[in-house]
Amino acid sequence: MLVRLIPGIAVVVAACTGCASRPVNERITAIDPAHGYRLEVSLANRSNNDPRTVLVLAFSGGGTRAAALSFGVLEALRSKEIVVDGQRRRLLDEVDAVTGVSGGSFTALAYALYGDRLFSEYEARFLKRDVQGALLGRVFNPIYWPKLVGGSYGRSELAADYYDEILFEGATFGDLLAKNAPITVVAGTDLSTGARVEFTQTVFDVLCSDLRTVRLARAAATSSAVPLVFSPLTFNNYGGTCGFEFHQRAVYEMSNPSTRQRPAERALMRLREHRNLERGADRPYLHLVDGGVADNLGLRGVVEALELLEASLGPGLAEEGRDALDRLGPLASRHRGASPGWRR
Repeated sequence: MLVRLIPGIAVVVAACTGCASRPVNERITAIDPAHGYRLEVSLANRSNNDPRTVLVLAFSGGGTRAAALSFGVLEALRSKEIVVDGQRRRLLDEVDAVTGVSGGSFTALAYALYGDRLFSEYEARFLKRDVQGALLGRVFNPIYWPKLVGGSYGRSELAADYYDEILFEGATFGDLLAKNAPITVVAGTDLSTGARVEFTQTVFDVLCSDLRTVRLARAAATSSAVPLVFSPLTFNNYGGTCGFEFHQRAVYEMSNPSTRQRPAERALMRLREHRNLERGADRPYLHLVDGGVADNLGLRGVVEALELLEASLGPGLAEEGRDALDRLGPLASRHRGASPGWRR
């Protein structure tokens, strides 16, 4: 019986080869720093949060174990209360930003989307589900073969669709804009250069692309796309077509030993990575894999942002240069409302 079915399956596969294609991230024609999923916008919309403190959570990679550990951290912060201006508040409400990579990206994005609903649904919907078994089942299920043969769909796109079914329900980064939640920054790794590519509008400005339409499930699939096991996820790069400009003055002052406050090699390396992403004409497509390849702890973005901040406070850097650095460092703009103690 199976022998008789094989020719029929082959015909279906051949007929649908190339039919499946990946989602395409949308282009933008102009940069709007006042809108989009970026730190400045997120902080302006937060309520029940003390602006005098900065609390960042970094959820590392490590598969389901990392997802479970980060979920436990959120539970602990929810149960811990502090006193602010005479009022008792949850420590969880003081979180300003969450970074997530690989397994940790699922918890980070799910919390950004669901808020407190996470604590009643996340275990059943994700942690206690055999996600790996389900994905393997789909790879070996002939129903999904037409999508996987030819075209640009790939195993990671199959995984992203599954994550949407069980957890993210088709939500995009645009859906997070109205949430009273800390900004969540998850990242993938550029397969060509090894650079970290974060899912924030700050980085998508460099790509001249609109992050609002990108699905959370696809970001999670990117951040957890272990090389060889999963296929890279492809994003269009429109860099150089929307008027985005790097301020040469800012870069010069950061690299000038007589004006910078201290060496800022990490910050300069990050700026060089962004300049490389801007070359859309030379690199029209970005192929991204597991964010853990570039940073499995989810801490590099935080360290680089703090280094950008310190370098931007140097005596030789003009205000317009600092504004440019704010756009490049997802956390750097926090210094506008920070206390002198935090700056130290």
